[in-house]
Amino acid sequence: MNQTKINIVSLGCSKNLVDTELLMKQLDANQFQVSCDEDSSDARTIIINTCGFIGDAKEESIDMILQYADAKKAGVIDTLFVMGCLSERYRDDLAVEIPEVDKFFGKFEWKSIVKELNKEYKPDFSNMRMITTPKHFAYLKISEGCNRSCSYCAIPIITGKHISRPIEEIVEEAKNLAATGVKEFLVIAQDLSYYGHDLYGKSMLADLVEKLSELEGLEWIKLHYAYPTQFPYDILKVMRENPKVCRYLDIALQHSSDHMLSLMRRGINRERTVELINHIREEVPGITLRTTMLVGHPGETEADMEDLKDFVKEMKFERLGVFPYSDEDDTYAAINYEDNIPLELKESRKEEIMLLQQGISYDVNEKRVGEELKIVIDRKEGDYYYGRTEFDSYEVDPEVLIPVDGNQLNIGEFYTVKINDFEDYDLFAEII
Repeated sequence: MNQTKINIVSLGCSKNLVDTELLMKQLDANQFQVSCDEDSSDARTIIINTCGFIGDAKEESIDMILQYADAKKAGVIDTLFVMGCLSERYRDDLAVEIPEVDKFFGKFEWKSIVKELNKEYKPDFSNMRMITTPKHFAYLKISEGCNRSCSYCAIPIITGKHISRPIEEIVEEAKNLAATGVKEFLVIAQDLSYYGHDLYGKSMLADLVEKLSELEGLEWIKLHYAYPTQFPYDILKVMRENPKVCRYLDIALQHSSDHMLSLMRRGINRERTVELINHIREEVPGITLRTTMLVGHPGETEADMEDLKDFVKEMKFERLGVFPYSDEDDTYAAINYEDNIPLELKESRKEEIMLLQQGISYDVNEKRVGEELKIVIDRKEGDYYYGRTEFDSYEVDPEVLIPVDGNQLNIGEFYTVKINDFEDYDLFAEII
């Protein structure tokens, strides 16, 4: 077993993964052998980057901490650190409950881990990362925190107010990544719509994306997690006219009924939501919209569910996910509402929406048959290469499958394919 080897277990969202990659670069610069999520690692030091967003994610984080706490008691590892969102919120309680952890660090204290390991934080590497995704793409986090006051969300409690990163800093990071072979940036934030307001007094998302698109070697830019209120309409022109900006937008809507949008404190109503979606589709023909819905929020009635089902059928989102509500400590909903909808009913409502979406996805894919599309190859597995179009993001969206037989394709390279078959979610294609 190796005393200089460190394995980081990264849980939760892609924003968390960026923090992991920043820490990995600092550890690497300090001569540690560092890995991420390596099951067979012989590292004597384990760092767990936790998630604290919703119930299932918190449970996964706690289970992982307990697993490595047992490993430490058994002498398999020597040092166990915990960082991230769960640690930010509950470190005092966790320290009492799981004393095997050597130290807990908050979400923004990961730099202190370097010092705890008797090394120095290296400013020259502050804007550099060790990529854990396939080397041809990377997540690019452009802000922290959130200024919204959605009833159910603990993110502002965990991360604080929205803080935009300066454009120059983001572009520098992206330039470093592009120089290593990154060809696709998945631009992420808790709230893309607010980017720039705190630093520049207005939305600067469109300006940032334009500057990113100028980087040499870059092929695709995808945008994730826009907010419908204060939506930056000027980004639509960029998406329509700039060939490097994918016709893809992840915009979380959460619900459709005015009753629920009010209870959720979303700052928008059904009519304005429909107007926004229609406007986006008119401005960017052929765009793929990904959204998420939240069911089972306190106060949700059967009438609200019927409204949501009608909305999903009417808007026909190309990509859609559903989450059941969970009561989160100190949120507006947890303090002011009673979580009186049974979990079984929440799950049933989730399945209702996903069944509708399955049919919509089938229709979307059927219309793709015969089209010629540009794809990037992410991996080779079994009898197929797996790729994505500009309309698909990594891990959360459908894939394009190309038979291995008769093809010699390179991971990370772009190809033109013709879609020749489909399933509910995935497409099948042949190389042109």
